[in-house]
Amino acid sequence: MRAPKDPVAARAHLAEVLIRTGAEDRSALKELYALTSSKLFGICLRICGERQAAEDVLQEVYLTVWKRAGGYEPGRASPVTWLATIARNRAIDWRRAQTSRPAAPLDEAPDVADDRPIASDVMIADGENQRLHLCLEALEDRQRVAIRTAFFDGVTYAELAERQGVPLGTMKSWVRRGLQRLKECVSDDG
Repeated sequence: MRAPKDPVAARAHLAEVLIRTGAEDRSALKELYALTSSKLFGICLRICGERQAAEDVLQEVYLTVWKRAGGYEPGRASPVTWLATIARNRAIDWRRAQTSRPAAPLDEAPDVADDRPIASDVMIADGENQRLHLCLEALEDRQRVAIRTAFFDGVTYAELAERQGVPLGTMKSWVRRGLQRLKECVSDDG
C-alpha cells in the first residue's frame, strides 16, 4: 500500500504501520519496508559509502526495528525521525568498525535513483518539522553546523571535533546545548 500524499496523513499512516509492526504484525513490517527502505538506504549509503555495506546495514536496521517497534511512542518523535535515527546509528556503528578500511568521502558516494522526495524534503513539508528547522536556524552557528553535520551527514562527534579543531568534550557540549535549545524552542509553541 502506498502512503497518502498529504504529509500529515502520510505521517499518521506510517506511525500506525510502525505500531502494528511493534505488535509483531509481519505484513506491517513488509509495508513499513516498502514505505521507508529507499530513504533509510540513502542514509546508510551516505554514511557507509559502499553499496554492499549499506545493504547489510539496512538489513540490521529492519531487524532492530522489528525488535524495538513495540517501544515506539508517536508523541515523542515522528516515525521517519525514529527510523532515520536507527539507520544513522547502525551505519555509524558499521563505519566505526571499519578501522582498517576508511569509507569513501560522502561527496563521492554514488547517487541512489529514487523519484520520491528525499527525507529532508518530506520533513520540511510537515508542519512540525518546519518548526524544528526554524528553531535550528535560531541556534548559534557552531551549534547549528555541528547538529546538522552530525545528524544529517552522519559525522561522529570525534570527527566534528577534529574538523573544528576543538576538544571532543567541547564539541559534545555544543551539540548537547544546541539540542537542549532546540527542544525548548520546539516545545514553546507546541
